[in-house]
Amino acid sequence: MTVEDVKNLILVALPEAEISVRDTTGTGDHFSAEITAKEFVGKTLMAQHRLVMDAVKTAMAGSNAPLHAFDIKTKAP
Repeated sequence: MTVEDVKNLILVALPEAEISVRDTTGTGDHFSAEITAKEFVGKTLMAQHRLVMDAVKTAMAGSNAPLHAFDIKTKAP
């Protein structure tokens, strides 16, 4: 999995979001992301994170999932 793969998964759910993704280990399975999206306005931090996690959940499903660790920071514009 690449930084662009992770970013594209998030963009499907949050098409106008500003997203910065980093591969934290260089192995393509541990990432961190900072996301700013209008969809976060008025939502709790938990609800914001749920929107992002729902976007990447297929990449985290199963024992052979390409995404093993995902640290996220979210904020409304």
